Amino acid sequence: MRMTASRREFARFAVTLVAASPFATSPSFARRNPPLPIVPFARGGRTGSRRGGWFGGGDGARPPGSWQGALRWLAAALLALASLGASPGFAQKYPTKPIRLIVPFAPGGGTDTLARPIAQRLTQVFGQTVVVDNRPGAGGSVGAEMTVRAEPDGYTIIIVSGSFGANAALHKLPYDSVKDIQPIILVGTTGLLATMHPSAPIKSTSELIAYARANPGKLNFGSAGAGGLGHLALELFKLETKTQITHVPYKGSGPVMTALLAGEVHSSFSSLVPSIPHVKAGRLRPIAITTPRRSTALPEVPTVGETVPGFEVVHWYGIWGPKGLPPAIVKLWNTEVAKFIHTEEMKKQLAAEGLEPAGGPPEQFLERVRSDVEKWKRVVREAGIVVGQ
Repeated sequence: MRMTASRREFARFAVTLVAASPFATSPSFARRNPPLPIVPFARGGRTGSRRGGWFGGGDGARPPGSWQGALRWLAAALLALASLGASPGFAQKYPTKPIRLIVPFAPGGGTDTLARPIAQRLTQVFGQTVVVDNRPGAGGSVGAEMTVRAEPDGYTIIIVSGSFGANAALHKLPYDSVKDIQPIILVGTTGLLATMHPSAPIKSTSELIAYARANPGKLNFGSAGAGGLGHLALELFKLETKTQITHVPYKGSGPVMTALLAGEVHSSFSSLVPSIPHVKAGRLRPIAITTPRRSTALPEVPTVGETVPGFEVVHWYGIWGPKGLPPAIVKLWNTEVAKFIHTEEMKKQLAAEGLEPAGGPPEQFLERVRSDVEKWKRVVREAGIVVGQ
C-alpha cells in the first residue's frame, strides 16, 4: 500500500514545521538526530527488504514501507504541535492571572454591594481571583475612563450604574459612552419611587400634576444632587407634564431622605431601598414608580407611565469592558454572570435591594446605554441643566 499524494504533501508540511520548531533547531536535537543523506529510492518494497529502521528510511535500495511512513508522518505532526505549544505566542486559556473588576464609586454604595458577590462567584468559576477595585471620582467617569483605556485582554472589566448614561449628557467626557465600550451584560434593573410627605394633599400622579399646574413652583422636589438620576427624572417629568416644580438638591440620598421625612420638601424621586421602610411604616406616601412595569417589591404602586404614557426612568447596573474585548471572553462573562444573577440566592439579594435580575445578550445592554444617553441629552438640553464639569 502506497502513501497517497495528499498524505505525502501533509507529511512534508508537518516535517517542515518540525524543522522550524524550537526542538529541531536546538543543538541537542541536532546531535541526537543528524540529517539523513538524500538518496534515490526505487519504487516498491516488500516484506523482508532492507529498510534501515522505522524512521531512518531505506538504505538507498528500497524506500520505507507504508507503516514506517505512517509512523514518521504521525511523529512529525505530534512534534509540530508540541513545538507550537512551547512557543511564546501560543494562546493560553483565559484567565491565567487575577482580573480587576472596577467599581467607579466608593465602597458601600449600590454598585459596590452588587460587585462583591459577583466577583466572589467568578473567582470560584474562573479559578483566578477577581479583585474589586474601587475608583471613585467625577460621578463614575474616572473609573470608566480607566477601563476604556485598558488593554482589551479581559483583565480589566467594570460594573456601572444608570449614572453612566447620564454622565454623557451632563459632562464633556474624554471617551464616548457608546462607541468606546464593549458591552457584556445588563445585571439588574430597578426604578425610582415618587413619594410624598403625608402633609401634602396629593395621593396619585394625576393629583400631583393637577396640583403642580394650579400652583406653579410651589411644589418642592428634593434630589440627591444636581445632575443625579433623581434630578433628571424630575426634569423629564416636568417636560412631559408641562408643570413647574422647584428642584431642591441635597448632598446625597441620605440627606434628601431626612429632608423629606422632616417635611422640608414635599416629594422626591428616590431609589427603592431607602424608601420602602418608610413607606411600610406610613412615614411616606408612595405615588408611583418610574419603571415600565410595576415593581414586585411594591405591586400595589402604579407606574408613572400609567398616567403619563411613555414616561420611563430605569435605574440599572451593567458590566462592560474595553472596546476590542475578544468575543470568547465577552461570551464567558455574559454566560457566567447570567447564571449567577438567576440563582435563588442572588435573586433574594437583588430583591432586598429593590432590583430585578436582567441578563440578555450584550447588544441588549448596549441599546439600554444608547437610549439613556439620547434621552438624557434631550432632557439636559430642553431643561437647560448646567452642572460643574
